[in-house]
Amino acid sequence: MNARVLLSPYPLAPKIPSPSLPTSRKPFLSDAKHITAHAHPSLLWLRLPSHHAPHFRFSVRNSGERGAGKVWEDFKSEPYDVPESVPEPVKFGDVVGNVIGEKVELGSVRPWWGEFPKRWVIVLLCFTSFILCNMDRVNMSIAILPMSAEYNWNPATVGLIQSSFFWGYMLTQIAGGIWADTIGGKPVLGFGVVWWSIATVLTPVAAKLGLPFLLLVRAIMGIGEGVAMPAMNNIMSKWIPVAERSRSLSLVYSGMYLGSVTGLAFSPVLIQRFGWPSVFYSFGSLGAIWFSFWISKAHSSPLDDPELRTEEKKLIITNSFSKEPVKNIPWGLILSKAPVWALIVSHFCHNWGTFILLTWMPTYYNQVLKFNLTESGLFCVLPWLTMALAANLGGWIADTLVSKGLSVTRVRKIMQTIGFLGPAFFLTQLSRITTPAMAILCMTCSQATDAFSQSGLYSNHQDIAPRYSGILLGLSNTAGVLAGVFGTAATGFILQHGSWADVFKVSVVLYLVGTVVWNLFSTGEKILD
Repeated sequence: MNARVLLSPYPLAPKIPSPSLPTSRKPFLSDAKHITAHAHPSLLWLRLPSHHAPHFRFSVRNSGERGAGKVWEDFKSEPYDVPESVPEPVKFGDVVGNVIGEKVELGSVRPWWGEFPKRWVIVLLCFTSFILCNMDRVNMSIAILPMSAEYNWNPATVGLIQSSFFWGYMLTQIAGGIWADTIGGKPVLGFGVVWWSIATVLTPVAAKLGLPFLLLVRAIMGIGEGVAMPAMNNIMSKWIPVAERSRSLSLVYSGMYLGSVTGLAFSPVLIQRFGWPSVFYSFGSLGAIWFSFWISKAHSSPLDDPELRTEEKKLIITNSFSKEPVKNIPWGLILSKAPVWALIVSHFCHNWGTFILLTWMPTYYNQVLKFNLTESGLFCVLPWLTMALAANLGGWIADTLVSKGLSVTRVRKIMQTIGFLGPAFFLTQLSRITTPAMAILCMTCSQATDAFSQSGLYSNHQDIAPRYSGILLGLSNTAGVLAGVFGTAATGFILQHGSWADVFKVSVVLYLVGTVVWNLFSTGEKILD
């Protein structure tokens, strides 16, 4: 059969008749959200909507008809059968929905905040929770000075109060990991923030009631903060793709460093103007503000978030190991893996040096560098700021190396080796330094390289066992807390019978042990499903 075809474009709006069509005939317009195909024995119309491209009408007529003065292109087509009935319109949104998994509303425009990746909302909420975590932790180190003067506490009592936090903190490391891996990270982290915030607010009341009440409240506060890291690790393992893992975790952990800076900076001002109880009331009340955002915006898994865009959900699920919470924990299998023990041993070695430097640094500045207490406190802020910057720098470097094709195992070993050997090198130089400026520079560089561990062992829990990442962090961080407790006590014993050089030598030896264990037994591959 011979036929002639007329192709005429016209835009969606305004609806102006095509110049190639008779003005008496109105163009066939269908809903812009539909693909509509109409068939007729002598006429075939097809509408294809688009945001930018013009709409086309294909008109096919038998060769026996003439087009009222129009010029038609003749061509020969194969015989075909045209159905008598007009098919139902095909909705374009449904067609696209079948492809990407959701119904698309053409013409809808999202606000700029709607385009912000939801996974980074989760990261920022975890980041701010860690700021609050360390703000509430370090405020006691400043407030303890006027408190001890008011209640006549001796140094032994002050040390007991400071250590009481770790009693509860150590208890909930593994428990927090189990809770997060079984019921989800959102309720566990939310519980932790609310719990330690209430304990912070109650601290002045407990101090007035008596020492036993204060010790109890500080231990309760440690219980709340103890679940934070395992719960966060569980959430991040489900929300963050592997290629973004290092920088996202580094950002979250840098919240702890910035929280220490904020706490150390604002506590003296509040105490001077409003008295020492104001520190606990103001810092603790911030937890309620954070929780209001957390309860409305966060979800334990991208699978639980009904507002998550389909393309982001597909990206996360395709590039991470997001699975349902575990029902049973294979303790025997977990503890039988060498990379798990590499994590535990390395975490112990890492935290021994880190906790000693952060706990005893003001004393070192005062006794060795002859700074007064105000100067010591001022210079104590510098390493925290440096660690925050270095942690994020290391995270971006690690993710860049992974995106360039370097294996995750190689990247984790490189970053953690820097996190071990960097501090070890700078600590060995302290005994040769005679000026305060160079000593501060050495200590700062030591802490900066230490922060590269956030892209090493701190990211490795999610690599080797994403479903049990909370439990693994609980296990390794328990070893880390023990290192802090024993290391702090051992440092006092060493200083009583030796020197600061001896203190640093012990840390250097443990850094070297950690380096060997990490490079021999760690891996970036998944070993537990």
